[in-house]
Amino acid sequence: MSAPTPYTATAPVGHWIAGRRTEGDSGRRQAVFNPATGQVAREVVLAGADEVNAAVAAAAAAFPAWAETPPLRRARILTAFLGLLNQHRDTLAAMITAEHGKVFTDAQGEVTRGIEIVEFACGAPQLLKTDYTDQVGTGIDNWVLRQPLGVVAGITPFNFPCMVPMWMFPVALACGNTFVLKPSERDPSPSLFIADLLKQAGLPDGVFNVLQGDKLAVDGLLTHPDVKAVSFVGSTPIAQYIYETGARHGKRVQALGGAKNHMVVMPDADVEQAVDALIGAAYGSAGERCMAISVAVLVGDIADTIVPKLAERARTLKIRNGMELDAEMGPIVTREARDRIEGYVALGVEEGATLVVDGRGHQVPGHEGGFFTGGTLFDHVTPAMRIYQEEIFGPVLACVRVKDFAEALALVNSHVYANGVACFTSDGGIAREFSRRVQVGMVGINVPIPVPMAWHGFGGWKKSLFGDMHAYGEEGVRFYTKQKSVMQRWPASIAKGAEFVMPTAK
Repeated sequence: MSAPTPYTATAPVGHWIAGRRTEGDSGRRQAVFNPATGQVAREVVLAGADEVNAAVAAAAAAFPAWAETPPLRRARILTAFLGLLNQHRDTLAAMITAEHGKVFTDAQGEVTRGIEIVEFACGAPQLLKTDYTDQVGTGIDNWVLRQPLGVVAGITPFNFPCMVPMWMFPVALACGNTFVLKPSERDPSPSLFIADLLKQAGLPDGVFNVLQGDKLAVDGLLTHPDVKAVSFVGSTPIAQYIYETGARHGKRVQALGGAKNHMVVMPDADVEQAVDALIGAAYGSAGERCMAISVAVLVGDIADTIVPKLAERARTLKIRNGMELDAEMGPIVTREARDRIEGYVALGVEEGATLVVDGRGHQVPGHEGGFFTGGTLFDHVTPAMRIYQEEIFGPVLACVRVKDFAEALALVNSHVYANGVACFTSDGGIAREFSRRVQVGMVGINVPIPVPMAWHGFGGWKKSLFGDMHAYGEEGVRFYTKQKSVMQRWPASIAKGAEFVMPTAK
């Protein structure tokens, strides 16, 4: 692969409302950093109440015509958008690396996973098919419609500025809704690029809008009477706030929260395969993934074999500017996030865990101002420690030693987070038992990051998900539509006289 072209635009990042860019008049701005250099790259304009109202009003005005557009025509616009995404995937990836810091090849993978959701949404005519029962009663037929909700909003995190919005808006648009996206203010540029591609694809103005902002914009969307549903991905405390606030204001809410993903390594696992999986899943994207493995549950004596190999690999990670194609790990998204992660490392030492590899204070030559930290590895971590209990969201892997499968399963099931989990084993019986008994939403057997494909849906359990429906897939179609049941009969089949009993099949 030839060296990618970096994203270097310096213009302020504004909103996209009613089919055009605007900076609004809130007067509030925030710096957007290049995490690899630590320098301000551009500014993002933060919305005020006027911008929130304008974005929702644009979406509300566009809704009636878009909802009446046949699903096949909506799908054709999404198909044109899909073609543009494929043409510009490297441009999007460069934007992600410039503002998030993840390595370019990982950013390419993010864009690809987003594209897969668009591919799924292009099947709107099939996805919106429903059920029909002929002669449910004498002369009566019954069928079901799935109709769009109206204006829906997506509030998305910094760690996947392209993929997570695509978990939401392609399915929402395919179902006939209009959309307001509130992306993270830390890496806002991909959202405007996506909006422009949608317009090029033929999407009518107002159907998709982007609202840059902070808590003011979030609260504005949560309380606005014209917003019918809100999708969110982020930390558990904020997910719970989004869920409770949105539900209190009568909205349908889907709020995906935090994680503390475990990977159980059984004594019969392929050691090299398990080590490769742990290194990639713990340190890829600098651990800033809701599906990152942050706990290795090492069963029996395999810990004595695994930990030294993990240490060797963690010490030799290629940590550098993500635009360098051989980079394995880039910087942390912000200085504050880096300092918080390194604070957890200090806490782990205080709590008595064995610090096998210390990533704190890592320097990258030529990028001394960047927000870098190294890969950290702890051994002999216990469930009582905060570094085990809390989501660190950084390149910190905690090894917990257990005696057998039963203890490993109980450990995983007792955690308050239940987003993803993996088990590495060569025993089919153990694999089957684990996948059936583990109390986690997404499970991998010899797969470290079991992110479901576009047609299956994404979501955790317990404090990793607030709401009843997972993201994308058929669950997404259900979330972004409301069901209507229609029963019909015609005058010739109607018996004379009033009926005072509950209708039954006759």
